[in-house]
Amino acid sequence: MNAIPTAAGIIPARYQATRFPGKPLFPILGKPLVQHVYERVSAAKNITEAIVATDDRRIFDAVQAFGGRVIMTSPDHPTGTDRLAEVARGLDCELVVNVQGDEPLMSPDLVDRAVAHFGAIPDFRMGSAMTPITVEEDIANPNVVKVVVSQTGRALYFTRHPVPYRRAQTGAPCYQHIGFYVYKREFLLEFAAMPPTPLERTESLEQLRALENGIPIHMLETDYQGIGVDAPEDVARIEWELKQQGK
Repeated sequence: MNAIPTAAGIIPARYQATRFPGKPLFPILGKPLVQHVYERVSAAKNITEAIVATDDRRIFDAVQAFGGRVIMTSPDHPTGTDRLAEVARGLDCELVVNVQGDEPLMSPDLVDRAVAHFGAIPDFRMGSAMTPITVEEDIANPNVVKVVVSQTGRALYFTRHPVPYRRAQTGAPCYQHIGFYVYKREFLLEFAAMPPTPLERTESLEQLRALENGIPIHMLETDYQGIGVDAPEDVARIEWELKQQGK
């Protein structure tokens, strides 16, 4: 039986979100959003440490106030991956798990499964998660990123368009990509240093940079729906979900 690799969970958190400024600090059931995410990641058994990565002193102070670990990063990073890589350079771990800072319902079980699953793959470099789309309208929604995979569980392409095109009714599922990543630490540093690629720019999907450079992305299927907070009106739904889980 393979030993589970050491893994750090990093949560990038920016204050200046275009649609929802100050989102990481927005209160949800009496706690800032970022605290909910931090507690979910910390609850995963296969995570050795959870860290918030931010360039904002207000977020830094809030995380320290609830007893979390936080690292201040450069304000000049163009993407969350660059922020992730800056923190990862100073860590001693085999895998780095990137959890989006706006997903207060993140499943600790998914984190544990992903670390164990991807850690057992020889020459693993990058992995992510997907879930079957069950709402028909989501298939055409460009805000719902889709992924198509090979029979060996590797991503073939990510897109905002409906895929696969249903010319024949074969029953092939349509998968939603969950914005959750596991990296081999060394590869994460390489990936952050790669220049943006044409398809990445076209779709505005950073993970396409890996595929365009011939890097396989292994996918793990989950029933986690990836409910995030994109706007203030999403908070009511998140609070309802948290209350249901609390029951």
